[in-house]
This record gives sequence, C-alpha cells and structure tokens, in this order.
Amino acid sequence: MRQHVNPLSRFFQLPLQLPAPDALFQHPDQPIHLDIGCARGRCILGLADASPSWNHLGVEIRRPLVTAADREALSREHGNVRVLFCNANISLEGWMAALPQDRLQRVSIQFPDPWFKRRHRKRRVLQPALLLAIAAALEPGRELFLQSDVLAVIEPMVALTELSNCFERPLDDARPWRDNNPLSVPTERERYVLDQGLPVYRVLYRRNQMQLPDLDDLEHRWQEIDNPADSSPQPA
Repeated sequence: MRQHVNPLSRFFQLPLQLPAPDALFQHPDQPIHLDIGCARGRCILGLADASPSWNHLGVEIRRPLVTAADREALSREHGNVRVLFCNANISLEGWMAALPQDRLQRVSIQFPDPWFKRRHRKRRVLQPALLLAIAAALEPGRELFLQSDVLAVIEPMVALTELSNCFERPLDDARPWRDNNPLSVPTERERYVLDQGLPVYRVLYRRNQMQLPDLDDLEHRWQEIDNPADSSPQPA
C-alpha cells in the first residue's frame, strides 16, 4: 500500500537547498542518474552497485523512507549514491540548473503516486516547470525514463512530455509502450506488479535539440489536453 502525502501542503512548499555533487559523491565528476520519487531507494541503490562509474541520486517526498534509504546509501563502498528528502517541484529546478554541463545524463520517474483525478492534477510529480528544468539540464541524447502501472497516471506524463517537443522516443521502441525496462534494476513496485501478472507502461525519451517552449504556453496546452471539458476551478 502506497502512503500518499499532499505535495501542496505548506510543509512541502518550503524550498530546500540540496547539496552540490561535490558534497554528495566520492567522485563528483561522474555522470548523474536522478531518480525522482525513489521511495525506499531499492532501485537506485541497486543501480549504484551495478554501475559504479555513475553517480546516483534518489529524491523522495516521504521523509521516513529517506532516512533509512540514505543511511544505507552512505554505507555503500563506491560513494556514488545518495537519497535526499525534497519536493521535486520545489527544490530540484535550482539544483539541476547549477550542475556542470552534461553532468546530469539520465532522469527517471517510476511509479509516482497516482494523483489521476482532475482536481488533483497540481499534485502530480511531473509538472510543466519540472519537465522544462529536466529538459534544460539534459544534453541532446540524454534520457528521461517514465513508467507506471496506472494508465491514468502515465498518460498525462506522456502528453506533457510530448507537448514540450523537447524529447523523442527511440525509433525502435515499441508503441505506445516500451516492452522492457532499460534500467538493470527494477523498483519494488515494479517487482510487485509483475509478480501479479499485471502490465507496466513504460516510455523512454531522449532529449532532442529543440529549444524549450514558453512555460505558460506549455501549461495552457497541457491543461486543454488533460482537462478539455472542464475549465472551471475544482475543489481540493
């Protein structure tokens, strides 16, 4: 059972100054994989062991999960993984913007909390401003990987990403959903879903050379597609 927190509550709106790579990793010049919403960090910890030539950062909004995960991360021999507490839509934009060019080379958002109702759209993890911050930090060819077991969760993420025109799918990937996980370590949720014989919906994107769109325009176009029949305010 996934325990939700409301990212719009006042506590989670406080911006945090996340440490720079020099303060996080033993070899800060290595490429970084950022996993947004890493839960207990089982995936990012496993990837750090499997790929010691990369640095791996997981961020998670549920602080109790972060405490245990980062304690385990600090005990790993390669010094290439950390797990930090933050609201991705509040604290990640500035952190990514301050990275050296091409330091961030992969971003993943895996099985985010299922805020799929129309009135909860502002609680979803992938918001227009965060997507554009990711696109600004990734050089052409670098990757954004999305997956979920809930169609109503991943479809708005895909719609937003493709509206931005900043990302393209590999030509040989199956449509509409990729057949397999390009990461070598699955998340706990992924293992659970697959053990139940249920589908997982995956999309791999690569940053193209298109310029970032205007944020307000992207937000407006996403609103029209995501909520075409209802322009009135919704109750919280």
